[in-house]
Amino acid sequence: MTVKAVCVFRSNEKNVSGTIHFTQENESAPVHVKAELAGLPAGKHGFHVHEFGDNTNGCMSAGAHFNPHGQTHGAPDAQVRHAGDLGNVNATADGKAALEITDSQIKLIGPHSIIGRTVVVHEGEDDLGLGGHELSSSTGNAGGRLACGVIGITK
Repeated sequence: MTVKAVCVFRSNEKNVSGTIHFTQENESAPVHVKAELAGLPAGKHGFHVHEFGDNTNGCMSAGAHFNPHGQTHGAPDAQVRHAGDLGNVNATADGKAALEITDSQIKLIGPHSIIGRTVVVHEGEDDLGLGGHELSSSTGNAGGRLACGVIGITK
């Protein structure tokens, strides 16, 4: 039973737009993530799933990183990390960023599904929990929330 989800970014004030597609083949399979974003400042930007699908107060309503197992922040390939820690997207000089990864901690199926949660692209680079800053172990010190969108199920 393949499950597919999509997250659409539209930020009028920041001019960030894009689409993120998620696919999971079955409950034990990893999730394939494919993102294409535009309108970002050049450079690396933290890219995370946050706990709530609430954008009533912009991206701030999305809460903290999705962390159902109570871990500290880390890189996407780290053993210890928030489930929502997906690393960075890297925008080119023309503001475009593409990302294609497979992740075993996020899920579209089961009790820890990310469907209905928010994806946030941050202003700065995620230090992957290794930066030594007081925020490294909780947010990757990635700065403010640049743009966001809620993950919804799709065909």
